[in-house]
Amino acid sequence: MAKRGRKPKALPVVERKAFVIQRARAINAGYDAAQTTNHNKKHWERASALSADGEADAATRKELRNRAREEVRNNSYARGIVLTLANDIVGTGPRLQMLSDDTELNSGIEAAFYQWCRDTSFFEKLRTMRMARVQDGEAFGMLVSNPNSPNAVKLDIQLIEAEQVASETAKPPTNDVDGVLLDAFGNPTQYSVTKNHPGDGTGGKAAYMKVPASGMIHSYRVDRPGQHRGIPEITPALGLFAQLRRFTMAVLTAAETAADFAAVLYTRNPADGAAPNDDPFGSIELDRNMMMSLPDGWEMSQFKAEQPQTTYADFKREILNEIARCLNMPYNVAACNSSGYNYSSATMDHEIYQKSIRVEQTTDEYKILDRVFSMWLAEYALLPDAPAIDAMIIPPHKWYWDGVRKLDPIKAATAQQMRLANNTSTFADECAADGKDWEEVFAQRARENERMKELGLTAPDITPEPVNEAPAGQEENANEE
Repeated sequence: MAKRGRKPKALPVVERKAFVIQRARAINAGYDAAQTTNHNKKHWERASALSADGEADAATRKELRNRAREEVRNNSYARGIVLTLANDIVGTGPRLQMLSDDTELNSGIEAAFYQWCRDTSFFEKLRTMRMARVQDGEAFGMLVSNPNSPNAVKLDIQLIEAEQVASETAKPPTNDVDGVLLDAFGNPTQYSVTKNHPGDGTGGKAAYMKVPASGMIHSYRVDRPGQHRGIPEITPALGLFAQLRRFTMAVLTAAETAADFAAVLYTRNPADGAAPNDDPFGSIELDRNMMMSLPDGWEMSQFKAEQPQTTYADFKREILNEIARCLNMPYNVAACNSSGYNYSSATMDHEIYQKSIRVEQTTDEYKILDRVFSMWLAEYALLPDAPAIDAMIIPPHKWYWDGVRKLDPIKAATAQQMRLANNTSTFADECAADGKDWEEVFAQRARENERMKELGLTAPDITPEPVNEAPAGQEENANEE
């Protein structure tokens, strides 16, 4: 310990350097990923501490959008994955079921809203918005009044692309995230939208319009806290798509080279030997079905193009599996090929996929559907022939999506019957799982039974037979066969 009034003796330079290194090692000792070495520093050189909005700034999102759109335009797998995901999530469109005590009111609202969805192509727009999220990262829909709509309710949704929501100035204020204006709590209050698409070729200064947050639907996946704009959902797979296309072209080039007749002339004699000279890098035209003699001292050898037949299918399967993983999509759905699957593996993969779909559908219900329905109901209540309803209070309702086809319908029907028999489920829930309205099912069954009585027919016994459980191991073998 140093005496009072005297400064402690400074450590030598070598000892100070060793102390600093030892302290740094003590801080990072528990995390291998925190170590920076000559082997990993290049891998981690782009790691940053930027915020969510700072990392996905306007220039970065533009580049990612352009590249994602390029892949979807020209890559058949990318196009198929985008279409399949939109079809699986939106399907033929969500159906509204009112849950008030007034059955006549419920039926009237359901029929009127369904007709509005058809007149405005609402379901098709939902599928387009879902596709835009994959390749653009976000989808925008302005709630507008369309006087040319064939429906009595003039509410409509006008889809706009992500480029049209942008800041008006090069240096916007801090609460302006590329056209999305935020309040003190980070909630969107207003959107700055260009009247024309920046890429339509009109040129000139863009004209902007202000759209309040209540009149705009902004759908994107929030990956980080504080994120207010979306990036393409296939961003992690963009490099993999490029590798897939390059490998396919390389294999095709190898196959074409192997199919062509390509050869070289060579001689074993030294350069100043007795073999006659030949034109270097020259070409010789060969005729079909003819034999040709070569100059003395020269031999012919054909090029051998190695064709990776054994690795091509494996490579495409692995890279497609990795591409589809960022979308929670199994390989057989992404590739539209289930040849390597058995019943158990297909069921397990689809369980994960279906859960992801249900999560997205639930999010779309309160972010998109409920908002659209509340605005539609407010305008519908003003129609002369509309029933007396309080548009300020949204009646209880539920959304039904397309059902999922059961891989084993006999077991599914037996399980459904058992749930209803022991009162652990309802007809509404069971019909909803199949994408049906239980009231419509019951009404249709009643009409069918009444008609069968009129024709003197007896309703068939449709009670499913009990399924006998197979011994352990036998069921799996049968499924594989």
